[in-house]
Amino acid sequence: MKIRLLIGFFLVISVGGYAQAPVANPFIKENYTKVEYQIPMRDGVKLFTAVYIPKDISAEKKYPILMQRTPYSCRPYGADQFPTRRFGPSEFVMKDKYIFVYQDVRGRWMSEGVFQEMTPQLVNKKSKTDVDESTDTYDTVDWLIKNIPNNNGKVGQWGISYPGFYASVGALSGHPALVASSPQAPMADLWRDDSYHNGVFLIPHNFNFYPYFTNRTDGKPTKTAATTEFKYGTEDGYEFFLNLGPMKNSQKPELYGGKDPYWNGNLAHPNYDEFWQSRNILPHLKGIKHAVMIVGGWYDAEDLHGIFKTYAAIEKQNPGIYNILVAGPWTHGGWNDTGEQLGSVNFGEKTGPYFQENIERKFFAYFLKGEGDAKFPEAQVFETGTNQWRSFDAWPPKAAVEKDLYLLPGGKLAFEAPAKNTGFSEFVSDPAKPVPFTETISLDMNRDYMVEDQRFAARRPDVLVFQTDVLDKDVTLAGNLLANLKVSTTGTDADWIVKLIDVYPGDAKDNANTAKNEKMSSFQQMIRHDAFRGKFREDKTKPKPFKPGEITAVNYELIDVLHTFKKGHRIMVQVQSTMFPLYDRNPQKFVPNIHNASETDFQKAIHRVYGSSFLKVRVVE
Repeated sequence: MKIRLLIGFFLVISVGGYAQAPVANPFIKENYTKVEYQIPMRDGVKLFTAVYIPKDISAEKKYPILMQRTPYSCRPYGADQFPTRRFGPSEFVMKDKYIFVYQDVRGRWMSEGVFQEMTPQLVNKKSKTDVDESTDTYDTVDWLIKNIPNNNGKVGQWGISYPGFYASVGALSGHPALVASSPQAPMADLWRDDSYHNGVFLIPHNFNFYPYFTNRTDGKPTKTAATTEFKYGTEDGYEFFLNLGPMKNSQKPELYGGKDPYWNGNLAHPNYDEFWQSRNILPHLKGIKHAVMIVGGWYDAEDLHGIFKTYAAIEKQNPGIYNILVAGPWTHGGWNDTGEQLGSVNFGEKTGPYFQENIERKFFAYFLKGEGDAKFPEAQVFETGTNQWRSFDAWPPKAAVEKDLYLLPGGKLAFEAPAKNTGFSEFVSDPAKPVPFTETISLDMNRDYMVEDQRFAARRPDVLVFQTDVLDKDVTLAGNLLANLKVSTTGTDADWIVKLIDVYPGDAKDNANTAKNEKMSSFQQMIRHDAFRGKFREDKTKPKPFKPGEITAVNYELIDVLHTFKKGHRIMVQVQSTMFPLYDRNPQKFVPNIHNASETDFQKAIHRVYGSSFLKVRVVE
């Protein structure tokens, strides 16, 4: 969710991005009539809603409603203003014709009320003033069904990223007319999805996001975005954020200056406290009766956690409902692109249009119009490495067998347990010279970094490298990964970053039209990575310092994969403590709130990873 590019992305793929273009999409103007409403909620607050109605609608030809609720604006405003490209989840769905509905959520843009970031869900509602996003969804659906002539009585909803959260929470509304929901790349637990990864703060996701997210300047509905431009003085994010120093310096007058409530909230709550716990929708995903389709991409750098945890939570807490998972080789929302290539990695087909036409289109057509059938597999997922769609009757696949990949001293990686769990590998971590997360020069997060060649990192002395022998057969990993590290540090705090990598053989052929004209010989393709702030190793609500030199367990989850390491390749694991500026720097001296750290708190430390460490994986034979 939280990078500047994605604000623009959502304004492009949804209705909102077409306000300033001069020519409307002819198909939309020819086939749809637009009406705007202020729909009253149960507490009296009115939400701005744009409704696009097929012109051939009639008592004999009724249409279902397909809705998106968004904090990113449902522009263009004005009953005579239409999008220039498309609306709806895809052009296929748009041309199939539905009553399309877009709504500014409470407190955003042209809607009344007060906005809360990822509105906490109220379990007990005792009066009409007890409202949340599920009640706003219910009231909206109820009003639409009763006031839009010739609808067929069925409503569906979808959304990507932040709107994906609104699709998830909207599924809790319980309105009988709501029969299909598709949360796509949904935010699920804000601390874990977009703000902190296991306690490690994501800088570009947040720093570059909030100046473009606040649109209210006087508390009144507005059609105009309010933005704050920072003067970076460079296009090099590594340089800028390193020179910025401790994150408290972001509150300088020329930057945030303590004025942005959302940014302030992030810095004030580094622990998983009530502020964040109340913004975790996963425990509330209960009582869902209708069909759900979760959609996401293997290379989603923002909400990867939300994709698989939302699916799992709905599956566990709503036994027997129609709940399916779709995952492809996509970045955040990348199924709206061709999905054929990312960086230098080619996937062999246009996976985005395939999903739009053969999965998404059919899902809504069946549940909203009764057309076709719903014979989708439980999990329809794209296997990278072999570049093929696969279907499973459960996710993770029932046939997947748990195995351990041991990180052995000397740089070996093996499925066989060592005879003795002795020895260690060590490196010096210097916060003043952090490992970069990418070779791309940018203030933002380049969308292809999650498949980027990792040789630039492997060659650094502060990155440990473990790899298998050349594989004599294909090895397919399916499901989540669990890092089980035994570590020590000479400091009192440390971050631990684990990366799973596919090492190509020396004779690997180059891909046509590679983004950077890279050579694929010995290419080190990142498959999955994640970080963990060590002080949360026992309790993410109560940080605890390390005792210098003491061997300590650090265990955490790296989110799901479906990837085949092909015969002739190697499996590699890299371990490091910095990945900058994707993740903020740890001073390596325990500070209760790391965002209050001073320059003098940052210090070098020696980190050790012991031979009893391993990565637990699931292997599909």
